[in-house]
Amino acid sequence: MLATNSDIVNPLFLPDSIFLSEQTSKEAVFKDVSEQLVKKGLVKETFLENLIKREESFPTGMDLFVVNPSLPNIGIPHTEGEFVNTRCIIPVKLMTPVTFNNMIHPSATLEVSFLFMILNNDPGAQTNILSDIMGFISTVDPKQLNEFFNYTDTEKIYQFLQEKF
Repeated sequence: MLATNSDIVNPLFLPDSIFLSEQTSKEAVFKDVSEQLVKKGLVKETFLENLIKREESFPTGMDLFVVNPSLPNIGIPHTEGEFVNTRCIIPVKLMTPVTFNNMIHPSATLEVSFLFMILNNDPGAQTNILSDIMGFISTVDPKQLNEFFNYTDTEKIYQFLQEKF
């Protein structure tokens, strides 16, 4: 029997590692999510410290206005593979927008509503995952993406990513 698209599971997303965050600062979001990721064995104890350092040096806030003016801003935080035990993307819906510095213009800030936190223990694949995220953003219908970015149900977030990513 042939597999259909609905039978294929995207290994980049884990159903029990999708988060909703009520935190109002990126450091607090990073702390909450990192604690959960350490408990699950997905990252090392040093992950949080290095994630914060990397975000300070190389901001990951992304203005999606150029893709479509109706889309909210996203963040794509990540750190070096030595602090990570796996390869996946951790979606985080921010219930209140959080201030991030802009990836392209680091001195500028923007309000971010959703994170795609990259965990990647294969340094050679980092750009592939970034490219996959941008491909997802640029090919999914903006109306559907806006609905997705407003989901507050982790199961709905997971299902959408399984179907569209």
